[in-house]
Amino acid sequence: MRNINYLVVHCTATQPNTKISSIQNYWRNELKWKSPGYHYIIEANGNVVNLLPIDKVSNGVAGHNSEIINISYVGGIDFKGNPKDTRTEAQKEALLILLKQLKKQFPSAKIQGHRDFKGVKKACPSFDAKAEYQNIV
Repeated sequence: MRNINYLVVHCTATQPNTKISSIQNYWRNELKWKSPGYHYIIEANGNVVNLLPIDKVSNGVAGHNSEIINISYVGGIDFKGNPKDTRTEAQKEALLILLKQLKKQFPSAKIQGHRDFKGVKKACPSFDAKAEYQNIV
């Protein structure tokens, strides 16, 4: 198993109704990634989709992926393309449950947002994940 130091929260930076297949096509065809950007992605209805086994490396945060489990919710921008926390209540609940499960499995892993890594110039996940999930133990 990989040494997991971070559980990283992302947004897809798409509209909340974007299909996961469209996101996957973008990774494959535009970015030329062989692996997905996230291990888990959460749809607006709260459905959690596992895109990659956690023992594999995904493409969430350049330079850190070997030590990360990447989790994203579909959404994260408004209709003008500006960062906005668009999480539905179902997404918030599913994300919290998933983070609690992963934190039990990786108790020393820090929970934070993509934007919390040094040098990252993104608003992702469009809310303060570090503060919101600081009490998960």
